[in-house]
Amino acid sequence: MSLPPNPHLSIVVPAYKEEKTITRTLLKLDKVMKNMGLSYEIICVVDGMMDKTYEKAKKVSSSHIQVMSYPVNRGKGHAVRFGLARAKGQVVGFMDANGISPQSLQMVYQHLLWYDSDIIVGSKRHPVSKVKYTSSRRIVSWIYQKLVKLLFGLDIKDTQVGLKLFKRDVLAKVLPRLLVKEFAFDIEILAVANYLGFRKIYEAPVELELSTHKEISSIYSQGFWKTVSKMLKDTMAVFYRMKVVHYYDDANSEDWRRNPDLEFWLPR
Repeated sequence: MSLPPNPHLSIVVPAYKEEKTITRTLLKLDKVMKNMGLSYEIICVVDGMMDKTYEKAKKVSSSHIQVMSYPVNRGKGHAVRFGLARAKGQVVGFMDANGISPQSLQMVYQHLLWYDSDIIVGSKRHPVSKVKYTSSRRIVSWIYQKLVKLLFGLDIKDTQVGLKLFKRDVLAKVLPRLLVKEFAFDIEILAVANYLGFRKIYEAPVELELSTHKEISSIYSQGFWKTVSKMLKDTMAVFYRMKVVHYYDDANSEDWRRNPDLEFWLPR
């Protein structure tokens, strides 16, 4: 049995050093999507051959799952775009390989339908979300979202949760313009979409599986404040490109750093 030629829903799962959890994550996600009653595909992108994540993912038995990788770690943003460029669904999204319960996808998808959204953003700060996180991280998140609203006019309480769904025509307009490869990828894709007139961006509740979540997230392991500093730098770079040099405008399309490996094509 082969993958459906034109699935309704495509989910990209970027994975980095997830050899202990990737099998369980993909099996749970496959079960959830099957129960949603939609034609679907799951695209797992292993961000660099750093451990046995790729081998473990390839052993998952499902006709709906594709697993791909490349030799060198390129950052989450690159992994997501790599997968999105190969997605065939009319609704396309991505979900982190750890921490987020695959069950959250059902609620996020229902919100897309309820609001007829351009984009639905999973949010740990949604009142119905089931998640706990440290007070220090909560404060940093609150400050960052205030900055995001000030800079880009995005009235969203949480831009950083790794579960988002997009209508295909939104991605077709937005993806060719993006540059960020790491943690500020989320804010760039949302800010550019909003800038291009896709204003129907709403939040949906999520559930974080704290029992299976890494005790220290990848952000903390790389140095929390170093990552915060880099995110702020990249966020200000997005603002500069958007508001000062107008890099994201159609008039500057010749300047977009096109990469044939990351192209996103509309279905014929």
